[in-house]
Amino acid sequence: MAVARKIRTLLTVNILVFVGIVLFSVYCRLQGRSQELVRIVSGDRRVRSRHAKVGALGDREAILQRLDHLEEVVYNQLNGLAKPIGLVEGPGGLGQGGLAATLRDDGQEAEGKYEEYGYNAQLSDRISLDRSIPDYRPRKCRQMSYAQDLPQVSVVFIFVNEALSVILRSVHSVVNHTPSQLLKEVILVDDNSDNVELKFNLDQYVNKRYPGLVKIVRNSRREGLIRARLQGWKAATAPVVGFFDAHVEFNTGWAEPALSRIREDRRRIVLPAIDNIKYSTFEVQQYANAAHGYNWGLWCMYIIPPQDWLDRGDESAPIRTPAMIGCSFVVDREYFGDIGLLDPGMEVYGGENVELGMRVSVVTVSGDRVRLSEAVASEDRVRANAAAVSGDGVRVSAAAASGDGVRAKSAAAASGDGVRVSAAAVSRDGVRVSKAAASGDGVRAKRASAAVASGDGVKASATTV
Repeated sequence: MAVARKIRTLLTVNILVFVGIVLFSVYCRLQGRSQELVRIVSGDRRVRSRHAKVGALGDREAILQRLDHLEEVVYNQLNGLAKPIGLVEGPGGLGQGGLAATLRDDGQEAEGKYEEYGYNAQLSDRISLDRSIPDYRPRKCRQMSYAQDLPQVSVVFIFVNEALSVILRSVHSVVNHTPSQLLKEVILVDDNSDNVELKFNLDQYVNKRYPGLVKIVRNSRREGLIRARLQGWKAATAPVVGFFDAHVEFNTGWAEPALSRIREDRRRIVLPAIDNIKYSTFEVQQYANAAHGYNWGLWCMYIIPPQDWLDRGDESAPIRTPAMIGCSFVVDREYFGDIGLLDPGMEVYGGENVELGMRVSVVTVSGDRVRLSEAVASEDRVRANAAAVSGDGVRVSAAAASGDGVRAKSAAAASGDGVRVSAAAVSRDGVRVSKAAASGDGVRAKRASAAVASGDGVKASATTV
């Protein structure tokens, strides 16, 4: 019995050990599988996360590509407005950076356009309406900051039988280089042009390209430059109005200095600093800062700035001047009305250069540059008169103007120590001017004190076409 009991005990122990070994091996296998499962699950999560990131990046790239495509579509649609009328939009191409441009295929058509417009209109048609031009502002002008509450401006362009590409480049330039919050509107005054492309093509283009921003005023008869400007003034709705010929190109930051000067004193008329656009190649040529005077023929001219301005050594400072040029000036709209606007009796350009200089305080600003296109000189286009150079300055005299013009008895001289004008009335700022009487509907000039605003003013780069 004892032996049998021992045998059963050993068998029981062996069975228990065997069962334990089996259970332990099963447990180990289960543990291995669970760890493998954990690894698989975590790996799957990482893969899913990686795919999610890749998917997000892919979605972002797809969105960006769609936006780029949409931008390209919009640009092509807008650029498509220029192509049907034979013009070019966008960056690049001929004349970029204000460099001289030429055409290999200049022929009889180009010569015909030279005769018609006084400049290379065929080349202008090949130059982009959005071309870049050099920034000739003094360094200090570029570093200036301005108030946030500057007044808005209406920009008025006057034209008659101008090349369409030149007009539209003026419009593109002012829109591209004026902050949108400051540019209230652009007004094109057509002084009864008979050029066909300035009718339907111009209307269709600006209405689609700049809906609500660009307005066209058409005179039913030829009024002349002065009365055409008055039509632009009547149509303007902004508190400040800028008057320009329709062959200009604006530089970056042209508006802020001019508007800032007028914000400080609404009785100022601000003249942008003027550069030149060559009539044959459309090359932008820099002009030095200058004051304005007039000669015996009452033609406005560039004169050496006053000595006190030169001694200051600050190119950004405004320059006081006794005369002004009418092709590029900015003025408070209400104040312009208060002083009688321009004399509507003046039939041709040039008289306003002297008339306004005798009535207001004019400021020329070099920080605000505008470029004017020049034209081939001819009897009915551009006339230039020289002044006698004497010592360290240029002497300029005013002669009597007949008819309903302004009678001036005084002589203005830009000398080393400033600008002096012999006269009956003396203004506080040291500029002496004579009283001028205008007949009939003319304006009585009380005094002339003018200033050219440079640095802190507006740089307008303009080219006389």
